[in-house]
Amino acid sequence: MIDKDDWRLRGQEDYLSGKALYFRKWKAPKKEWDHDHCEFCWEKFFDYPDTLHEGYTTEDNYYWICPTCYNDFKEMFKWKENDRQ
Repeated sequence: MIDKDDWRLRGQEDYLSGKALYFRKWKAPKKEWDHDHCEFCWEKFFDYPDTLHEGYTTEDNYYWICPTCYNDFKEMFKWKENDRQ
């Protein structure tokens, strides 16, 4: 069980609680956009070696969550993993 004082928690419950999430490969939404960050630990999603290339995201691909943080917080945030791409 994750402690409610975990350093990665910074108010994400306001916009991520109960969301449907999708496991997807990261890709830049625009050519001038080169990376995203995990909403919790700030690891980079980037099309570059030694970075995250896939993770969990909201339907609009706006918020990204790394697999580690997804597993750590899925119960607390009551996420629904969705298979639809």
